[in-house]
Amino acid sequence: MADRAFETRSSVLPRPTPSIGQERARAASIATLPVAAPARVGSIDALRGFSMFWIIGGDGLMHSLGDMTSDKGPILEPIGNFLSLQLTHVDWEGFRFYDFILPLFIFVTGVSVVFSLTRHVEREGRAAAHMRVIRRALLLYVLGLIYYGGISHHWADIRLLGVLQRIAIAYMFASLLFLNFRLSVLISISIALLVGYWVLLTFIPVPGFGAASYAMDANLANWVDWNYLPGRLWDVTRDPEGILSTLPAIVTCVLGVFAGLLLQTPRVSSQAKALWLLVGGAAAVVAGHLWGLQFPLIKAIWTSSFVLVAGGYSAMLLGVFYQIMDVWQTKRWATVFVWIGANAITLYFINNLVGFEPVAVRLVGGDFGAWLDEAVTAGAGDFVANAVGLALAIALAGFLYRRKIFLRV
Repeated sequence: MADRAFETRSSVLPRPTPSIGQERARAASIATLPVAAPARVGSIDALRGFSMFWIIGGDGLMHSLGDMTSDKGPILEPIGNFLSLQLTHVDWEGFRFYDFILPLFIFVTGVSVVFSLTRHVEREGRAAAHMRVIRRALLLYVLGLIYYGGISHHWADIRLLGVLQRIAIAYMFASLLFLNFRLSVLISISIALLVGYWVLLTFIPVPGFGAASYAMDANLANWVDWNYLPGRLWDVTRDPEGILSTLPAIVTCVLGVFAGLLLQTPRVSSQAKALWLLVGGAAAVVAGHLWGLQFPLIKAIWTSSFVLVAGGYSAMLLGVFYQIMDVWQTKRWATVFVWIGANAITLYFINNLVGFEPVAVRLVGGDFGAWLDEAVTAGAGDFVANAVGLALAIALAGFLYRRKIFLRV
């Protein structure tokens, strides 16, 4: 935008011929700044809301649907069981839809980094952008501490690393990398982190188990958390958002940065952008599964193969959303997701402090829910309660969106 405006003015007004030193300084400054951001990409907000949809109630809806279809024949029962199973985490190795939700959110955070920080650099400069990143990351980290109980517990029971803390750390490092390094350097850093994490978990022996152990409680990531992560561990002996596993989680956010840079560039057509996301995502999924033959897909320690598979699926889903919403301009179907995505962290936080489903139980639980179980089928009461809870979350998201209240960190 600024360059085009300068070119328009220069075609009318004469200007002095710059020196060679001035030209080199100007070229260097332009090369280090992100390019101007285009108009807002609706698919980014919708995809962020899509990931949060399952966390604030969509998962419970699928679980109750599984209960309702139990013993309902050879067609309904397998469908219900499949949907319910996909909304649960694997015990250790493997990959299900629910394992994909948090990486998807972190990936979309990386996509947003490109657009938000580009605008911020243009308006207020690079130094201000750095301060904004650090301030937002610290705020999100503190919210994460509060989310898990704050200091209401004893010091030994405070969870220092959790979901919001992981998002905060990944956001901060991905943003700082984006602000300070070129694309080629970002790629090199991402490869170094993924390969380096593999080297750590493969070649450094775990006391009592040896090297190349990826089993539960017998791998280096779990060992480091047990011995060096203070406070409460989520799974008592280990934490799925632990110290070492944060390193590859940063790459998940940087993969989103790559997607954001693709969407931002004016040199590629919109149709080609969607195709690149689909093809690139598919390639990452294949590479991740191949790597997983030796370095298994394990969300609980965020293995490098897991990063590629989850990031690949995230890119592919972004490509689908982008094709439908930004290329075909078909957006009404995603209205609910856009509402939720506009205040995703706020809804996540409210769901923890209050809980949409517990509020719904006060309205449609108790004897009414029991009557539904008897009159309709087992699980119908929970299904209605989860549906009402999700409806309350959507209603709040829609209210905030229509009033243009965006409580973002």
